[in-house]
Amino acid sequence: MSTSHLMLGLLSTGPKHGYDLKRAHDERLPQAKPLAFGQVYATLGRLERDGLVEQTGQDRDGGPDRTTYAITDAGREKLGEWLAAVEPPAPYVNSILFAKVVVSLLASGVTAATDYLVAQRTAHTTRMRELTVVKTTRDSTAGDVVAADYAIAHLDADLRWLQATLLRVADLHREVTA
Repeated sequence: MSTSHLMLGLLSTGPKHGYDLKRAHDERLPQAKPLAFGQVYATLGRLERDGLVEQTGQDRDGGPDRTTYAITDAGREKLGEWLAAVEPPAPYVNSILFAKVVVSLLASGVTAATDYLVAQRTAHTTRMRELTVVKTTRDSTAGDVVAADYAIAHLDADLRWLQATLLRVADLHREVTA
């Protein structure tokens, strides 16, 4: 995820200060990794430097000064380009799960890799159950449900891979240790 593009998208609905941007992120992307305030302000600084946002004022609201930012025309153009660009499928297998299985086979053998795969399958299944609860809770927002659906689909793909790998672990061990 591009934090810069996300900030531009959040600012496209109107001027906001950093606190509002963090809150909007957490509300709109409830299952995403929360943004740190430092990340929000560092990103705003880069966006301002690049002419994609501009300061539009300051307010105090009973606390410290808060600088309000608005998206510029250049920022809207950059956001539009990003939104229109199709994301290519990942060209490489870049998964900690995959790496751990291969390294486990190299370092510890079939039993350790099998134990890892079984434990990981249990963790994935547990997380899927948690996300299913999120989807079926009465006060879940549409954002909660969409995020849970996305995560469940990815967990399901991982679970299918974990099961297939469990069936092939002995063959894989022979390949990686040859």
